[in-house]
Amino acid sequence: MTALPSLLDRCEAQNLRLTGQRRTVAQVLDASDDHPDVETIHARAMARDPNISVATVYRTVKLFEESGLLERREFGDGRARYEDAERDHHDHLIDLQTGEVIEFVDPEIEALQERIARRLGYDLKGHRLELFGIRRQHGG
Repeated sequence: MTALPSLLDRCEAQNLRLTGQRRTVAQVLDASDDHPDVETIHARAMARDPNISVATVYRTVKLFEESGLLERREFGDGRARYEDAERDHHDHLIDLQTGEVIEFVDPEIEALQERIARRLGYDLKGHRLELFGIRRQHGG
């Protein structure tokens, strides 16, 4: 499997004007393996550039989202979170107690969604699945 071009490379391919601070935000997002919100992205960006403002991060994230480079996710905690729009398909399980977001792929769920779409007369072009749960206590 070949690696996807970085977010920075895809920004350049779309001819987005990349200031130094926009590059910093792109690099932070490229290095993220979680689903950061703007405040988290800002904190990580400040470690690279102490002069970057939260407003700049908000504007940059909005630009990347509007350009189709980032996807906005809502996991029920009132914070918009972001992930790379080019990542391989996966679904999410959100732990309601800790806020942890677990990514998974399940072939049975994928097949069931295809069957449902076909039964209703559609070709499935995409979907989002977010499960919300509380970890079970063992021994009871």
